[in-house]
Amino acid sequence: MSGKGGGGEGKVVCVTGASGYIASWLVKLLLLRGYTVKASVRNPNDPKKTEHLLALDGAKERLHLFQADLLEEGSFDPIVDGCEGVFHTASPVHFSVSDPQVELIDPALKGTVNVLRSCAKIPSIKRVVLTSSMVAVFCNRKMLTPGLQMDETWFSDPLFCKESKTLAEEAAWKFAKENGIDLTVINPGWVIGPLLQPTLNATVEVVLNVINEEAAWKFAKENGIDLTVINPGWVIGPLLQPTLNATVEVVLNVINGAKSFPNASYRWVDVRDVANAHIQAFEIPSASGRYCVVNRVAHFSEVVKILHELYPALDIPEKCENDAPFQMGNVVVNEKAKGLGIEFTPLEVTLKDTVESLKEKNFVAL
Repeated sequence: MSGKGGGGEGKVVCVTGASGYIASWLVKLLLLRGYTVKASVRNPNDPKKTEHLLALDGAKERLHLFQADLLEEGSFDPIVDGCEGVFHTASPVHFSVSDPQVELIDPALKGTVNVLRSCAKIPSIKRVVLTSSMVAVFCNRKMLTPGLQMDETWFSDPLFCKESKTLAEEAAWKFAKENGIDLTVINPGWVIGPLLQPTLNATVEVVLNVINEEAAWKFAKENGIDLTVINPGWVIGPLLQPTLNATVEVVLNVINGAKSFPNASYRWVDVRDVANAHIQAFEIPSASGRYCVVNRVAHFSEVVKILHELYPALDIPEKCENDAPFQMGNVVVNEKAKGLGIEFTPLEVTLKDTVESLKEKNFVAL
């Protein structure tokens, strides 16, 4: 997890959405490096959002919590005032959504621009680091080429994500025909509408990440803001916050009674490495552009094998969710991230620390 770059003594930075999974670790590491952190949270009076932050080493002296509204222009002016750097990790979150375009996509776009607009007013700000996602990178036609390596030059295409469903259907028909499976296919249109689950579905998530990052680059270029973007993969690792996030939940599921594991490859990365990458992207003057922060692309069958070896007494599923060939993902080139001095935590260590954290937080009894 080590990196290179200067310390933070005497420096003031802002972290938006500070109670989130990645942001909490970012605040922790910034405080450990001596920074004074001005952190925005949706509700400073909610102990579930703030207690774990206030308990961090250095928080009493150098952590200041603020309430801010992403959708209110100027709301971040007093928070970023006096800062040298801003880490924008926040995005509007709604668990009951009737219109994703109006309630998720538009607010995320407006929220990012509002934060950048506040930054543009403050001459002391040297750099803004934006948390994006590999979702904004990998979903395009290039991913159809086996063995093609993915890097920062890739950008997701929401229209291709819809088209890829056709390719998946063709593969399903072929496999069904060859193996005597009675297959029926439902072909919906571009699906949006009310969400029952607390997580974004793929179509909305791709659109959300792509336009959010595009808007940030456009505004930064037009307003002379030094912007760096972190594109993390599937983030797991120990939890600081008391709540469970969606990426860690996939690990919880397989150690907590699941009958099968997903037939999918994930772009795994440790949350501590992601937080460190944010800091190095701010501290190193030559850092620029996007950074694909991914340690290892591994099929879930590999993860299950590692968990079996780490916890042989656990009832971990040995069966895949379907009989289709394992879906292997494109390798992600992480040399640019390593250029920040990031030494990626081995997946085995990350998985063990994730499980131990889930035990400590009482999400699972082992």
